[in-house]
Amino acid sequence: MSERTDGYAQAILEFAKAEGELARVEQELRTIAAAIDDSAELRSALTDPAVPSSRKQSVVDDLVAGRVSRVSANLVGLIAAQNRIGDLAEITRKLSDRIAASHGSRLAEVRSAVPLDGATVERLTAALSKQIGSAVEVRTVVDPDILGGIVARVGDTVIDGSVRSKLESLRQTLQKT
Repeated sequence: MSERTDGYAQAILEFAKAEGELARVEQELRTIAAAIDDSAELRSALTDPAVPSSRKQSVVDDLVAGRVSRVSANLVGLIAAQNRIGDLAEITRKLSDRIAASHGSRLAEVRSAVPLDGATVERLTAALSKQIGSAVEVRTVVDPDILGGIVARVGDTVIDGSVRSKLESLRQTLQKT
């Protein structure tokens, strides 16, 4: 699957760049991928092999119609037509990685329970750059399951400062005693 998703990410990068909408397409694809990941019903409708392609296309059309650019709508429609909508989150991650690499930096995905303000994102960017040892571009994701704090991922490195993980650690410690 890695080569396939790499190929889609590279093609989207080139196409969106040629259309002059790279940043917008990246953000819109991230939003669509998150919507699909967050809805078991939607994910099932779009990835179930028993659902006809025409029905999947109709669901995608309803999902994106009037909400995203023509470029993003066409790209998502193409991915759905190829029965690869289940790979959209990975394709989008790889697209974001490629965009960051083209700027000479690495992508850092930061998950928090609430939206982060610009000043906080700037401080996180500086701290992560220092810890990783290279420039990073921070992409934020609101994830209520975090409860509080943040979880940052740069490549294979995960820095988990979430309240959820601290509570889990405390629970495990209490169970051992």
